[in-house]
Amino acid sequence: MSRENVRYNYVIGDVQGCFEALKALLREIKFDADQDFLWFAGDLVARGENSIGALRFIKKMVDSGVAATVLGNHDLNLLAVARGIKDINPKDNIDDVIHALESDDLIEWLRKQPLCLFPNDETVLTHAGIPLNWTVEQTAALAKEVEAVISHDDFDVVDDFLKEMYGKKPDLWSDDLTGNARLRCITNYLTRMRLTDETGRLEFSFKDSLDEPMPEGFKPWFAFESKATKTHQVLFGHWAALQGKTISEKIQNLDGGCVWGNQLIAYRLEDRTLFSVDNPVF
Repeated sequence: MSRENVRYNYVIGDVQGCFEALKALLREIKFDADQDFLWFAGDLVARGENSIGALRFIKKMVDSGVAATVLGNHDLNLLAVARGIKDINPKDNIDDVIHALESDDLIEWLRKQPLCLFPNDETVLTHAGIPLNWTVEQTAALAKEVEAVISHDDFDVVDDFLKEMYGKKPDLWSDDLTGNARLRCITNYLTRMRLTDETGRLEFSFKDSLDEPMPEGFKPWFAFESKATKTHQVLFGHWAALQGKTISEKIQNLDGGCVWGNQLIAYRLEDRTLFSVDNPVF
């Protein structure tokens, strides 16, 4: 479908394998594949009731040219599990993906997806947000560095990174970072970030709502003046406790905590309208 022919663009928050909620949300927005386009904020799989169903469905839509997705931390974790780098977390329902007949095809497709997308000229989408000291152009370029490694034809290159992907250091960006430390830092900002300090240093333990006490010196990444928001509206998921909160005119969260029994959210770009459905599985 030509982008010029799109009626509505909808950005959808963390699906997390909640396939029934996704189908209900598409009915709620009256999604028409001949006219509309979907943008997914990552974490397509993990702790919902049907990761394989959601992944198959979203892959089919992306392949058909009616959707696009960024990668989230749970998607990257699935890649690491599929490559034998990491054991399945008992909390994750991804055995169905690993043991599916077309598992190799699904993983091959997943590792070719981006970490940063531009749904239109005024908006940028990543899974966790953009740190205060990155422009959108810098964000896109750094995302491509990680994408090039994850999608590399040589699986030795892919596995080398996946083995080093987990870790909290370095927790502060520097242009001087190199190798896997640089890639890990980029990945953490784009897929794991919630709190930073005023320099952009990451804090990984806090996952609660904005009303809860935060570690001293740290605030939500969007509480600081940002280079990215000077030029674009930043859309992100990842932080379930935010419940799809509109932070400001320039920052919109899309994770309604569907996987925890709350809501799956769609955000229509043309008029900035939020749509949501309760998770019917709960």
